[in-house]
Amino acid sequence: MAVSLADLMRGAAAEARRLAAAYPAGGRKDDLPWAVIAAFDTDVRGHVERDRRIEDERDRVLIASVTLAETPGDAEEDERDRARRGLIRAIDYLEEAVLRFGIVNRAAAKRGYGAAGDPVSTRSNG
Repeated sequence: MAVSLADLMRGAAAEARRLAAAYPAGGRKDDLPWAVIAAFDTDVRGHVERDRRIEDERDRVLIASVTLAETPGDAEEDERDRARRGLIRAIDYLEEAVLRFGIVNRAAAKRGYGAAGDPVSTRSNG
């Protein structure tokens, strides 16, 4: 079965959510933002046409990751949970942006992720 760019995005989002849920277990605060977007940057970002909406959502994930990472260890659990929920929401929005607005580029087409110029996802997401 061929892997689609939509499948890669869903996998990258699932990995980011897993990291957000597990933080701070086994992670440094300086590494969290880059770890959260690593799968997206590796598997998806270079395979979709540049779109400001997608880039804005990626930036939002980075900002939310920093917010969670910088929440003091002695902060109230509610504060940490709020930051974690904000990060997961940002990840959800990035996934949605790629699935709704993403266009497969030539590099992705060469790898068999779809036809260049086609939408990343043909299913309705909203």
